[in-house]
Amino acid sequence: MSALPLKRLHPDAVLPRRAHDGDAGLDLHSVEALTLAPGARAAVGTGLAVAIPHGQAGLVLPRSGLALKRGIALVNAPGLIDAGYRGELRVLLLNTDAQEPCEIAVGDRIAQLVLIAVELPQTVEVDELPDSSRGSGGFGSSGS
Repeated sequence: MSALPLKRLHPDAVLPRRAHDGDAGLDLHSVEALTLAPGARAAVGTGLAVAIPHGQAGLVLPRSGLALKRGIALVNAPGLIDAGYRGELRVLLLNTDAQEPCEIAVGDRIAQLVLIAVELPQTVEVDELPDSSRGSGGFGSSGS
């Protein structure tokens, strides 16, 4: 098992951890208190920076409990953190509830971070792509 180097950028930052052994996601916590009005979005700081290993990427994913109970989604789900990024992890929250504001407190779990292995191929321009059974069928090509 490898380590994920983390740097605390804010005194209120909570180090990410898994809720249960074997969970894929590391919980990310807010270092900001804010009110998200209905339909509003905000970039919420975690007070953390990470050094994701080369050949991996971090995916910032929504928390299902926040989505179900409070209508909170991530604007760009999943958010992508490249291995070379060393700035603060910020989470782009969206309040999808049409009527109720959502209060976010310092220390609230707002998202989860999952590390994945990524291929890093070189690109090559070709005159033709190989055939496939799908071809150029796009949106809705498999039915409803």
